[in-house]
Amino acid sequence: MAVIMQMTYSKKLGLPNFSSHQCSVSIQSEINDLTQVTGEAKRLYALIQDSVDREIQQVGWMPADPAYGLKNGENGNGHTTNGNGNGNGHHVNGNGTPITDKQLDLINKVVRENNLDKNEVEQLANDLFGAGVRSLNRMQASNLIDELFEQYGKKNVGTRSRYQPRERSRS
Repeated sequence: MAVIMQMTYSKKLGLPNFSSHQCSVSIQSEINDLTQVTGEAKRLYALIQDSVDREIQQVGWMPADPAYGLKNGENGNGHTTNGNGNGNGHHVNGNGTPITDKQLDLINKVVRENNLDKNEVEQLANDLFGAGVRSLNRMQASNLIDELFEQYGKKNVGTRSRYQPRERSRS
C-alpha cells in the first residue's frame, strides 16, 4: 500500500515601510514502506526548508518612496495629511510612519503619573533610537512606551485604565 506524504514550508519576513514578502513550497512524496515515513519526512523538510530559506533572500523590487501607491494627500491610514506629508506635524526619524498623537499622549501620561523629568525620557529616546520623542516613528514610539511601562508601570489589560503606575524605588 502506497502512502502519500505532503509537506509545506512557508516563511514570511518583514521589510521596511510596513512591507513583507513570503515564500512557500509544498511537496508530495509517495512511499511504499511505512518504516520510511520518519526518514522521508526528515529528508523532505530539509529539502523544502533549504529551498525557501535560499529563495526568500531575494527581496525583489521595492519602492524607495514610503508613500508609493498612496493617493496624493493620504498617509497610509486613509487619512489626509496636513501638508507636510506625515499627517500629524511630527518629524520622522528614519523609515516608518511618524509617532501618533495618542502615543505622545500616553508617553506624557506616564511622565505625569510618575513625576518623571521629560529630559530623562528624551534622553532615553535618544539612547535607544538616536532621536527625540517627537522625532520617533510609530514602531520606535511603541518600543519606547514598552520600555517606560517596564521601568515605571504596566499596562492594565482588560480594564478601562490602560496604564497602571507602580511604585518607583527611591534608591
